[in-house]
Amino acid sequence: MAPGAVRRARRRARGTPPAGARAQSARSAEDWWWDRLAPSGSGYHLLQSDSMLLVLPDPGPVRAQRRAPRRAPRPQLSGTRAAARPKPAPTPEQGPDSGWGDRIPLEILVQIFGLLVASDGPMPFLGRAARVCRRWYQAASQPALWHTLTLLAPQAGRPGKDGAKAEKKLLTSLEWLMPNRFSQLQRLTLIHWKSQVHPLLKLVSEHCPRLTLLKLSDCHGVTPDTLVMLAKACPQLHSLNIQHSMVESTAILSFLEEAGPRMRKLWLTYSSQTTAIVGALLGSCCPQLQVLEVSAGIHRNSTPLQLPVEALQKGCPQLQVLRLLNLMWLPKPSGRAVTLSPGFPGLEELCLASSTCNFVSNEILGRLLHDSPNLRLLDLRGCARITPAGLFDLPCQDLEQLHLGLYGMSDRLILIKEGSPLLTQKWCHSLRELDLSGQGFIEKDLEQALAAFSTIPGSSHPPLCSLNLRGTRVTPSTVSLPCSHSSVISSCPGLLYLNLESCRCLPRGLKRAYQGSEAIQWCLEQLLTSLPSAS
Repeated sequence: MAPGAVRRARRRARGTPPAGARAQSARSAEDWWWDRLAPSGSGYHLLQSDSMLLVLPDPGPVRAQRRAPRRAPRPQLSGTRAAARPKPAPTPEQGPDSGWGDRIPLEILVQIFGLLVASDGPMPFLGRAARVCRRWYQAASQPALWHTLTLLAPQAGRPGKDGAKAEKKLLTSLEWLMPNRFSQLQRLTLIHWKSQVHPLLKLVSEHCPRLTLLKLSDCHGVTPDTLVMLAKACPQLHSLNIQHSMVESTAILSFLEEAGPRMRKLWLTYSSQTTAIVGALLGSCCPQLQVLEVSAGIHRNSTPLQLPVEALQKGCPQLQVLRLLNLMWLPKPSGRAVTLSPGFPGLEELCLASSTCNFVSNEILGRLLHDSPNLRLLDLRGCARITPAGLFDLPCQDLEQLHLGLYGMSDRLILIKEGSPLLTQKWCHSLRELDLSGQGFIEKDLEQALAAFSTIPGSSHPPLCSLNLRGTRVTPSTVSLPCSHSSVISSCPGLLYLNLESCRCLPRGLKRAYQGSEAIQWCLEQLLTSLPSAS
């Protein structure tokens, strides 16, 4: 045997890779990385381009092309060296990969689902996720994720007599879902339930002890026993919304007698029975109440609401949000002997918006807000008797939203006013939304008011992001001040909404609402172009 052949045989027996084998090892390492990125059986394959690496579903032929060709079987060696070479242990056959969803721990999967539920609610996401695989079904079935639920009655809005049967059928399903899914329910909303409200709330009282909020929208058949039973079975229930539902005042009064000391939020629809409920509130049945909203809906109510200001301040001293919407509110006069009450020290939002004539004046507003320095939102839309001088005397210094629009009123009823600079000079550093639509301020008055946004001391810009001047006497020079003064648009870089509809002093084609910084900047350019012709 030639010496060269002997050396080649020894090299093969010792496992020293020749030059071709090194290339094979490089290709095997590349395949190893590809297997780590897209394991076999995972349902994905890799596609490599010039500047990116794509992971695509459904295995394709691309990954097979990247694999190195199999080496030809080596010839068997004869002799003692071939017999001494150990044989590789057989590798066990690997089963198909079940996918990445099953490899995520259940606790991590529940946390991921919790983030989605917090932003979009439990439905329909949890119902769809439960159909993916067993692991996702286990995660979606955790009662901790089902903390918010909205139940719309079957056949809602459809004429027919099958509504009661459909509600009973859904109630049968809820008998299993309540203890198995909704045991940690916190917020429940019922919409258009007519005949099965009592059995449904009975299930809630038996299996949902952590309930904190109940909302009944267009529901019938709510009895005093139903609400009292719920108040006793759910010790954490502190919010009740019964707007647009047929609920007797006796049922609400019975509920407040049981759960009044812990009530935080209450939403009511104004009716002839609201007087009794308001009387209970004035009697300090809910001393911890923070949110109170009484709304008449879209229907006008000619019966005025008698609500003494000082008695409400004494009965609900912790109030933070007070909304009396679309009401003809008739506050009782203070009288000479009546002293000022402690007021609402924690009040942050006051809404007295109305589409009808109301009796809110500067004197009444002062009685409401004489001790409310933390007020952030003031909505006085429709309150035509309020003047800028009365607003200037309020103790709040950091108002963020001011709505003074007059909607649905004839031009003959709008008086010419002055004093709008008082509003912007006091709150230009904090106002984010300003609504002056329909107000009868003169042109020069509006120009001085908007000029306050460009004279803020310091280098900070005004936080104004919404300005509504619909139907006012605003002129091109008012919005885009020429020469030495900067315009209100350039002074407020965060302005995203500008309403110039029905402004008679503006050129044609510009009387509309603008949304977005680009549209508002275009409006500024057009106004600057029209200034010479306007003069």
